[in-house]
Amino acid sequence: MLIWLAEWLKQYDAGFNVFTYLTLRAILSTLTALLIALIIGPKMIRFLQNMQIGQTVRTDGPQTHLVKSGTPTMGGLLILAAIIVSVLLWADLSNRYVWVTLFVVASYGLIGFVDDYRKVIRKDAKGLIARWKYFWQSVIAIAVAWYLYASQQNPAETALLVPFFKEVMPQMGLFFLFSTYFVIVGTSNAVNLTDGLDGLAIVPTILVAGAFAIFAYTTGNVNFSAYLNIPHIPLTSELVIVCTAIVGAGLGFLWFNTYPAQVFMGDVGSLALGGTLGILAVLVRQEIVLIIMGGVFVAETLSVILQVGSFKLRGQRIFRMAPIHHHYELKGWPEPRVIVRFWIISLILVLIGLATLKLR
Repeated sequence: MLIWLAEWLKQYDAGFNVFTYLTLRAILSTLTALLIALIIGPKMIRFLQNMQIGQTVRTDGPQTHLVKSGTPTMGGLLILAAIIVSVLLWADLSNRYVWVTLFVVASYGLIGFVDDYRKVIRKDAKGLIARWKYFWQSVIAIAVAWYLYASQQNPAETALLVPFFKEVMPQMGLFFLFSTYFVIVGTSNAVNLTDGLDGLAIVPTILVAGAFAIFAYTTGNVNFSAYLNIPHIPLTSELVIVCTAIVGAGLGFLWFNTYPAQVFMGDVGSLALGGTLGILAVLVRQEIVLIIMGGVFVAETLSVILQVGSFKLRGQRIFRMAPIHHHYELKGWPEPRVIVRFWIISLILVLIGLATLKLR
């Protein structure tokens, strides 16, 4: 929005042209989202406390979590507000990729909101029934996949980029629809499963979003994309603003969510952030790299799948409790140790993912 104002004002003063530069707008997007989160955060926490919108803790989980019962949840609304406002202010709103991303943020956030609302306000322990949650996630993901496939303007938009291989970029055809659906829905649920400890999900999300800002910038820049031998998709450059808004909003939320947490993000935050990372991966053509960089999310999801599968087939559990972060807690690791070690692993995986830009 402000880029249009800067374009108009620069006819009176050339100095306003600086606000059209992508790098400056990315910095301002981060700072704007961060400030919004820091300013709104205390007010939102007080509101949630006054409304008695508190987390219900599982009694079959680690006993150390029982003290968290009643901690305000649905703090993901804070993250989403900071992201959306920052993007609307600093992104070029004529870019359709920006609107696709905002649609995923808002729609998946709405699904999470309904789930949280039923759990903490209507006191329905099941929340939004799993099949309906999955149904609406699927409808949105399929709609987005079809729109991207039908509106493609460049063969690179539907090519599969295989990391570490310079010339392997096969066209996906209709398989693009299935891939996009799987990445968006899968990542959304993976982040949701990871959100079980204070700050555990938000830091890997920040790290992956920051890495996607680099991928978006290089993919959208004709010189960098040619040098790195990756597909050039001009529309992805504005996704840098979305990624940096996620980083800023995430840091602002972490201020209140760090151990011991003053607020939890709830499904409204985790489903939306996961879905957003998924659509970003699709748009910058880095779905496989997302699996690498989001390895913590993948491990959390696989631990649940393996646990359920083993119990149903063998009647035995593999882990003491799933997702896997609870397994380490029950082994005696203090919660902060689990969190920080998962952060370190996430950072290493993100660096490996970034290395694929050059190691080809």
